[in-house]
Amino acid sequence: MFTIALVCQKGGAGKTTLAVHLAIETQRRGLRTLLLDLDAQASASKILGRRGDDPPDFDTEHPARLEESLKTAAAEGYALVVLDTAPQADQAALRAARAADMVIVPVRPTIVDIDAVQTTMDISALAKRSPIFVLNAIAPQGREATEARTVITDRGGVVATAQIGDRKAFRTAFNDGRGAQEIDPASKAAAEIEALVAELNIPTIKQPNKASRRKVAA
Repeated sequence: MFTIALVCQKGGAGKTTLAVHLAIETQRRGLRTLLLDLDAQASASKILGRRGDDPPDFDTEHPARLEESLKTAAAEGYALVVLDTAPQADQAALRAARAADMVIVPVRPTIVDIDAVQTTMDISALAKRSPIFVLNAIAPQGREATEARTVITDRGGVVATAQIGDRKAFRTAFNDGRGAQEIDPASKAAAEIEALVAELNIPTIKQPNKASRRKVAA
């Protein structure tokens, strides 16, 4: 089982939006996916709860029980677990980063978000993980994304080539618990998510046919 943690010191960076879209896209690609919502606000669970019985599965969990939950998920036959964490670089974020095979950090190209990058880097270093930064909510014009990419790489960070635009489709799709790639497969938003998932090169794991997990929404 492969585990991806989305970790970010700065609130409003688009962590939950990216977590939900990654979970939907990997499920669409044949990976049995579970999203574990470690944020007390449970935004990701509320979004996916609107899907009814359509996968991906999700559950809410307290960070202190994360290791046990991951063991259960592996036993249930999940190929991928996406961890959506609270917007703080604290012990919960550190626990999630340590439990993950891959750490993804969404970053908006603003000075406030860039200032928070170092704290997230420090948390990842404590977890002995090399995070992948994903530029998010990029304006259609301007040099902000290029400048943000330069700042992060100058600090030794790795920035994904794929970047996510500031697109209405990402927000409106959540009205029905959907991803942008589901409501408009030909959209730029869909292409961006598909490009990111392809770049991440998530391992494909053969999954046993087991019953779906009970979905829990906060």
